[in-house]
Amino acid sequence: MIENMENGRTIHLGSIYLVVRDFAKSIDFYEKLLQMPVSGKNMERFAMFEFDGQCISIMNGLFDAENPGKTIIKDGKDSETAQKMEADSLAVIANAPNTHKFVLNFWADDLRAEHARIAELGIGTNLNNVSYLFNTTPYYSFQLHDPDDNIIEICGAYTPEEGEFDE
Repeated sequence: MIENMENGRTIHLGSIYLVVRDFAKSIDFYEKLLQMPVSGKNMERFAMFEFDGQCISIMNGLFDAENPGKTIIKDGKDSETAQKMEADSLAVIANAPNTHKFVLNFWADDLRAEHARIAELGIGTNLNNVSYLFNTTPYYSFQLHDPDDNIIEICGAYTPEEGEFDE
């Protein structure tokens, strides 16, 4: 086991997987959102975007069901466990209703400019205006949804126009 001597942790975030229904549409969306091409791809099953030391991966939830035999899943312990893994079908996940149990958050240097860029691209759905939240410090953000209805929040530096958030 390799241990990180700096902080003692032995586990690290490798990637966040987004299981999607329309692989090509999702790749197009995230390439435009992140302003970068896919960093790596495995057939039409998996793609990843590596940036700022992080990784977001797009997993084609329908690939295995549509391409039987191209992906082999084995647990190596017993047939019952292998059957459970097989039953954990990505297609079931991809086709399940999105309950918005997570928000993918990004930070922008200039929130106003980023909102204008996203609006001009016309990507995603449900793009809202920049909103203001104050709990202990001011927080400015806007949200949109990706092709699978996942919530994307973008926050960052923002100077409101005079009267923009007055009641």
